[in-house]
Amino acid sequence: HKAQLLQSLQMTSQTEYSVVSLTAFFANKVEHESRHCNGKGLQRQGSSSFDRVYTANQNCGHAYPTFLAVLWCAGLLCSQAPAAFAGLMYLFVRQKYFVGYLGERTQSTPGYLFGKRIILFLFLMSVAGILNYYLIFFFGSDFEIHIKTITSAISPLLLIP
Repeated sequence: HKAQLLQSLQMTSQTEYSVVSLTAFFANKVEHESRHCNGKGLQRQGSSSFDRVYTANQNCGHAYPTFLAVLWCAGLLCSQAPAAFAGLMYLFVRQKYFVGYLGERTQSTPGYLFGKRIILFLFLMSVAGILNYYLIFFFGSDFEIHIKTITSAISPLLLIP
């Protein structure tokens, strides 16, 4: 279990580095729009393009704690490879959401819905891992191999829009 925990920590730390760099990109866009619209420092009141960038940045920032929690749980309790794949897909989807939000608001909807589906997948992986733990604890039945096979088979389906 120590090797599995170490691999999971490495996977999660790499994902967190990606989250930090994506957040830095979003913050840079907010600052750029603020300076472009106002000519001064960072101010909240600005044009509609600044408001869209600022709102998209806030939405992404509010979603990351939930994402990181379910990513950790899915990786630790269920299977690391599908959780890592879903985590990378989620980062791609949030980028798509952010860029879509800069245009028309309707362009961000596919990224938002896709992100919700990935969070649901990670949550269900976590629930499956918890249920497997209780099945082992109470009944002595271990379905870990079956759960890993199912999640590995389902994770590529996340690519379908």
